[in-house]
Amino acid sequence: MQSATRLTLLLCAAWAATVLYGEMGAYWASYLACSWPSSPPYSSLPNNHVKIAVVADPQLMDSTSLGLPSSSVALQAAEFYTDLNMRRSFQSAILPFKPDVVLFLGDHFDGGPYLSDEEWQESLFRFKHIFSLNEQRSKPHVPIYYLSGNHDIGYSAFFSVHPEVLGRYEKEFGSRNYQFSAGKVDFVVIDAQTLDAGAKKSKERSSSWEFVKSLSPGNASHPKVLLTHIPLYRPDNTPCGPYRSSPIINQRVSYAALDQGITYQNYLTKETSDLLLSLLKPVLVLSGHDHDQCTVVHSTPFGPVTEHTLGTISWQQGNLYPSFMLLSAGPKLSPNSTDMKPEVVTNLCFLPKQTHIYIWYICQFALTILLLVFWPTNGLGSLPCMNTFIGFMRSVGAELFSRTKEKNDEDDGEYEMVFDAEGSMHLVKKAVAKAPSASSDSRAIGRGSVVARAAAGKHQLEPDSSILVEMGSEMTSEDGAKLARTSKSKVRKVLQRLFRVIQSIVVIAALNVPLYMMLLFKDWIDH
Repeated sequence: MQSATRLTLLLCAAWAATVLYGEMGAYWASYLACSWPSSPPYSSLPNNHVKIAVVADPQLMDSTSLGLPSSSVALQAAEFYTDLNMRRSFQSAILPFKPDVVLFLGDHFDGGPYLSDEEWQESLFRFKHIFSLNEQRSKPHVPIYYLSGNHDIGYSAFFSVHPEVLGRYEKEFGSRNYQFSAGKVDFVVIDAQTLDAGAKKSKERSSSWEFVKSLSPGNASHPKVLLTHIPLYRPDNTPCGPYRSSPIINQRVSYAALDQGITYQNYLTKETSDLLLSLLKPVLVLSGHDHDQCTVVHSTPFGPVTEHTLGTISWQQGNLYPSFMLLSAGPKLSPNSTDMKPEVVTNLCFLPKQTHIYIWYICQFALTILLLVFWPTNGLGSLPCMNTFIGFMRSVGAELFSRTKEKNDEDDGEYEMVFDAEGSMHLVKKAVAKAPSASSDSRAIGRGSVVARAAAGKHQLEPDSSILVEMGSEMTSEDGAKLARTSKSKVRKVLQRLFRVIQSIVVIAALNVPLYMMLLFKDWIDH
């Protein structure tokens, strides 16, 4: 029983450590593993630059995600744990860096264009809760900028028929085409869903291109960063760098019938991409949409341009390695920074692998059940193989570390002094008479001994047949009773083991479930 108690306490400690790491420590590890980017010769670059945290593709799950009704318990559980994971990531791994600006690269919702106004407002409330937007009132304001994604407003084939989705988005998130500055760097936000619209005379397409053309290349001291949800064109099978975790996705564009616009595209067309680069001449391009990391370099007449496609922040969007980016832009607009060259540097940071954490929970639960079921009642010392192993180790230890020689029983005895003819003395061992061993046979020991022998078989009386029958019946009944007692003993042992397993599980759950619930509410409730 003491062995079972020790095992239960050990499992309680193991589960407490697992829950603390999986629900809290993993996010601290992600925070400690990343840092603001810096580059020589500015040793204090992050302090002199505007610090921007970049997040892509949250895609909050809704009734369009799994094909389940909004009242489904499975859908609600998936929404809760996905939202909780992103909130923890934002609260524990992104906000501790104290960014000056937060930037979202689109796809805030999953089924945004297809949700009713009531469902859209519910998703908007969740989005604000996950990313602490409701807490901005009680804390210093951090500017937040948004891009529109195809999961927010749809493609041209959809919003050309349902323009109300554009108005709903702009009412909450602002304009879809705009520019903002961070330090001495200009960030250009483009609604990429309208650039390749199938309908050439589309109002939305025309307004987006007019905005792009209105931006002059600008002064060389104010570099531009292009922000587009849909990545720029790249040739098929273009390498994406070491951080890519899924296969490369090649170009695919789908058009609606009768020139009604695009229904899907994973990259902008080459014509659109080249025109954007030539008009804006950016030093860097940031994009999302692909849900996986990809870094490519575009060749342009004015030099190479690097594009970083960010992976999703959500573990439910097909990427086991969610991520975010830390970007330093500067220097800040101050008199002391006039002699410093503007630059933009980035650092990709990875978040906890939530799928692996849940697999870890399942494996540890299975291991816990196996240990509780098969753990010996008297501990590992009761196992024959363990006893053999312990005996072997003891013999090896005695052979290696023993420094005293074992005494030979034959060396014990009495000695007497004997003088030879020359008068020299010698020690001679006395002979010891051994006691005669008992003999099991019936041989005579000496002359005149009387040996008692067994009576001859002919003098033995044969038992009565009735007595044999009764004896046989008695033996049969005794065997049956023994079998019944053995069966009852096995059942009793199984029930005792089952009770012990249930008792241990209850103890482990009683200590760790409150800890788990406390961590859930700590991270979910607004501070």
